[in-house]
Amino acid sequence: ALAIDQVAWQALSLDLRLAPSLFADAEARGSVADMVRDYFARGGKHIQFNVVSSDVLLDAQARPQDHSDLIVRIGGCSAYFTQLDRQTQDEIINRTEYAHVD
Repeated sequence: ALAIDQVAWQALSLDLRLAPSLFADAEARGSVADMVRDYFARGGKHIQFNVVSSDVLLDAQARPQDHSDLIVRIGGCSAYFTQLDRQTQDEIINRTEYAHVD
């Protein structure tokens, strides 16, 4: 996202899907915090996070009745994952899941 001129496109949003393991300990949380600070220091405008594993999302597709409370961020809004159409669900699942931040 930072390869794009952030000033010209004030509405640009960086969508990230992070693995829950990135918040398992203080060091991992610190790495995420550093990444966020660096993004904004370089001119980033908006980050939208989903902290959910691919396994949970796939299970929600297969058994929506067990995941009626699963909320995801998409397009600047929050939505119940199981109420989204299949194409949108697949798009969210196919986003890269970041499990490590350097």
